[in-house]
Order: sequence, then C-alpha cells, then structure tokens
Amino acid sequence: MTSHPISHGDPLSGSGIAPVTSVVFDLDGVLVNSFAVMREAFTLAYAEVVGEGEPPFEEYNRHLGRYFPDIMRIMGLPLEMEAPFVRESYRLAHQVEIFDGVPELLTELRHRGLRLAVATGKSGPRARSLLDTLGIRGQFHVVLGSDEVARPKPAPDIVLKAMDLMDADPDRTVMVGDAVTDLASARGAGITAVAAMWGESDEKTLLAAEPDVVLHKPAELLALCPEVTAP
Repeated sequence: MTSHPISHGDPLSGSGIAPVTSVVFDLDGVLVNSFAVMREAFTLAYAEVVGEGEPPFEEYNRHLGRYFPDIMRIMGLPLEMEAPFVRESYRLAHQVEIFDGVPELLTELRHRGLRLAVATGKSGPRARSLLDTLGIRGQFHVVLGSDEVARPKPAPDIVLKAMDLMDADPDRTVMVGDAVTDLASARGAGITAVAAMWGESDEKTLLAAEPDVVLHKPAELLALCPEVTAP
C-alpha cells in the first residue's frame, strides 16, 4: 500500500479515495496536545502506587491510543494506577491545549456538512469532560471512549460504533489518528486510515504502519472533504 501525503491542503489527486462525508478523530495527539499532562499524571500515579524509581513514561507513550488498563497489563504495572492517573488527569485538564488549526478545521468541516466523531483510548466520561472544558464538544455528533465498547483499539469496535451512530458510509469515512492502534482500528472497520503527524507520535513507526493518507497539518484534511451535497 502506498501512503498519500498531503501538503498545504493540496488535493489528493489520483488517490482513489472518495470525497469524505464523515470523520472519526482520535483525541490525544490529534485534536489536543495532552502530552505534558499525561506525563505528569502518569508520574504522580506511579509514585503513589508503585513507589520510588523512574516512571517508565517513554514505554507508556509507545502504547498511547490503547485503553489505560490495557496499557498497564501490557507493561506489567498495577491496575491500581488507573484511579490516581484519572484523578490527576481531571485535575490538570485545564492545562491541555487544542492544537493550532484544529478549531478552524472543525468549524469548516461542520460548515461543509460533515459528521464528526471522537473515538479515544480515554474513557467516555473523561473525553467528554475534556472536550467540554476546551469548549469544542459541540462540534461532534458522537464522542466515544474505550470503556463504551466491548473491545478497545486496536479492535475496530469503537470506530464501528461511531459510524453506526453517525449513519456513516464506510466508503466515505476516514479515521484520523496518531498511533498505530488508530490505523489498525480504522482498517478493521473498513475505512481509510489517516496518520496525523503534528503531535508527539513516532513518525517512523507510524509511517511503517502504511497509513492510507499522511497529514502534516490539520487543515490538510480539508482536501479530502468537499462540501457534502444531498444525494
């Protein structure tokens, strides 16, 4: 498979991708820059539950996109870390920032008539609370967390549920994510997998997963999303 990079909003000519009418976004690293908050919350949770020693945040970061309890199991860390991690994440939520260009992107996509969803590794209540805090929850028709499906990413369940709730056409839906788990979830749902490169993701690892489309700025997504017209 060949990835199709888009630069500065140039059209994705010859890609074979149909005009998009629905977009499913990952949250952290795509819509919001929560990296510093996650690091602090993880560090505090590790100290509280595990104790002394260097918190293995870099390893944790490699698993972003997955549900927090699943990451703890993969890393062999106590599941008891979840409660303080969530507590600190709520406490620090005001420090999370929306990526430059994202508010304008969401407004334009809604203006063009697209349906938008969030499908995140966070829990649903925490994701909706964060989007409320940032003042952008109203841009989304659906906001789903990993605790609201049977199997979190990389399984396709959360993307399929978002699509069902939006009545989305799989041939005209994309998933925008910054992690390999996002791309796998998109592919499992039978939709176009779009890699977002403006966050803290490991670009080499993400490109090795062969996304269908590679974006370097949020606004570049508009090249795939002309105004929706009634059938």
